[in-house]
Amino acid sequence: MNPVIGIVANEPSGDQLGASIVRALQARLPDARFVGVAGPKMLAEGCETLMPMERLSVMGLFEVLKVLPELLRLRRRLLRYFTANPPDVFIGIDAPDFNLGLETRLRRAGIRTVHMVSPTVWAWRPGRVKSIRRAVDLMLSIFPFEEAFLREHAVPARYVGHPLADEIPLQVDAAKARFGLGLPADGKLVALLPGSRMSEVSRLAVPMLETALRCHLERPGLGFVVPLVSDALYREFDARRREIAPGIDMRLLHGRSREAIAAADCVLTASGTATLETLLLKRPMLVAYRVHALTYRLVIALKLVKVPYAAMANLLAGRELAPEFLQARCTAELMAPALLALLDDAPRRAAISVEYERIHRRLRQDAARQAADAVLDLLAGIAP
Repeated sequence: MNPVIGIVANEPSGDQLGASIVRALQARLPDARFVGVAGPKMLAEGCETLMPMERLSVMGLFEVLKVLPELLRLRRRLLRYFTANPPDVFIGIDAPDFNLGLETRLRRAGIRTVHMVSPTVWAWRPGRVKSIRRAVDLMLSIFPFEEAFLREHAVPARYVGHPLADEIPLQVDAAKARFGLGLPADGKLVALLPGSRMSEVSRLAVPMLETALRCHLERPGLGFVVPLVSDALYREFDARRREIAPGIDMRLLHGRSREAIAAADCVLTASGTATLETLLLKRPMLVAYRVHALTYRLVIALKLVKVPYAAMANLLAGRELAPEFLQARCTAELMAPALLALLDDAPRRAAISVEYERIHRRLRQDAARQAADAVLDLLAGIAP
């Protein structure tokens, strides 16, 4: 019997996580077939995709409303496919608002379901834990504090660690990264990471470029590198660069975000997975973020957020090692002085690097193998 594994990823970070799980499962189940929604990394591992992953990539409450009918139509299409062609197990990668609904319906149809990356019910919208209970036979959590919380709420859960912590070495060579990118070996370098979605880049490009310009005016020798995950994002950011900061030393890249972070002395990044990647690469950072004004007001008015920090790097550290500039505070007037202060404070940067290495070691659990073992246990009928 050749097992069939359904798997759906909705965005680049999910594609990366999904690829690591597919690879680990293939090592144990070489005849397995993987089918669902995949990005380029999962496709490279042999996963079949039923639709382009980009069609499912969207964020923000009001941003989702614009495309909600299309998202629901795509989810119904996936539901029809998987109920007509039942996999032995279905794995949803992150994107809980989309995947948990799909998992709930598939589970009702008798298909075993696994969800990779717990929704942040410990941080905001805690009522979602009830829907998680209905949706999954197993939750694979990637952060150490999640498993106990989920089990307390009757969700079968298993902490597997984070695949990125396994992929990224404990020691990172900045000189090698600069050489690989064709960047000067000397001089201070800042990486700008404005996000992986158009909605993020459209809101963060201007304040990040204005910050870079202010820093350049004070430190003309300062260099900047900007990795963009797609051609569309590259064009969007480059258009803003030509308007706001055409004369500064700034290198735009097609992808290669990990190398850009490794090459940098400091990073100015959007909140999200990039803050974890920056932590694992041991680079000090500032975190910038803006969402739709109505989304932000609704979140604040309903008191949906239950944690003190937006950046996962700060949540893992338990303190604000990475200064956060959110919403109205996401301005060059505030970010530029903070960035220059961090660049000037070598002892502070060294202390941050030491703490980030400690966290990195804690997250290194051989996550892909552990996740594959958990899925295989489920297939074998072993209770989580």
